[in-house]
Amino acid sequence: MRPELRAPGAGLTSFPDVPDDVRLIDLAWNAITEVPGRVAGLAALEELRLDGNRLRALPDLSGLSALRALHLDGNALTAVPACPPSLESLFLYGNRVRTLPDRIGEGLRHLSAGANGLTGVPASVWRLTRLESLNLAENALTEVPPDVGGLTRLRMLDLGHNRLTSVPPELGDLALTDYLYLSDNLLTEVPAAIGRLDRLAYLNLTDNRLTRLPDALGRMAALVELRLYGNRLESLPETIGGLTRLRELHLQGNRLTRLPAAVAGLEELRVLDLRDNLLGELPDTLPSGLRQLDLRNNRLRTLPDRLPALDKLDLRWNKLDGEPEVLRRLTAGGCVVLR
Repeated sequence: MRPELRAPGAGLTSFPDVPDDVRLIDLAWNAITEVPGRVAGLAALEELRLDGNRLRALPDLSGLSALRALHLDGNALTAVPACPPSLESLFLYGNRVRTLPDRIGEGLRHLSAGANGLTGVPASVWRLTRLESLNLAENALTEVPPDVGGLTRLRMLDLGHNRLTSVPPELGDLALTDYLYLSDNLLTEVPAAIGRLDRLAYLNLTDNRLTRLPDALGRMAALVELRLYGNRLESLPETIGGLTRLRELHLQGNRLTRLPAAVAGLEELRVLDLRDNLLGELPDTLPSGLRQLDLRNNRLRTLPDRLPALDKLDLRWNKLDGEPEVLRRLTAGGCVVLR
């Protein structure tokens, strides 16, 4: 077996000597400022981990024909080093790379370029048809082109914390399964095409400017967690009852005055966060499996006669009329009731 060099967090300030046939180099979380040119000649090198150092530049690595993974998160790089066609994973999160190169490894499966100050993305990125995960979060992107729909192998997409005012309907062409982050943007609406993401497990649309959701949302039948807090939603579509696998629904900080009766059909729902809304009432029936219900800071005066067997119910900053009998029953069943 070819040798490996592992010295993460060892306090190194310079790159150590390495054997010519080294397979893996892990020097993450040190204080290295420079990578010597000889590294570009390590023909057997398959993985290079240099996260969390003080690098400003790297030598041309395009000759490393065995290199599969390059980890460079948390440095001070201003440009992406030349990489070999063999590269499958490139991690650049938290650097100072203002632009990505026009040519980037066509074989990439994982690309992370978040927190770099990117204002745009070259067309070459949208042609990386082998990509399975793409992180462009915490940049200054203002648009996503329709070409994003060509990333048909993508399972995870993070576009959170940018300046997007819209996303194209081609987003619905993706085969996303794990997560889609669109949080902390300037979105005022979500295209109905998002309903075609019927294999997606996690959707985050928090901290935008959404006033409504498309009826097609109810077709996202694989959703397990849906986060919508920090928007301007006044209502939810009745189709939300189609999210039969949903376990967590986060709606804090919207303008909801009521919930659709269809919420009762969310039989797998365990967590429902409704803090900081304008709710004056609840549906007569809530999901039977619900365990945590947060109703802080609404306008509730009454509660339904029956509530699920909750573990925790938070009613603070409401003004209930009297002492509802349902609260006595919940407390007797072991529920923590906060008022």
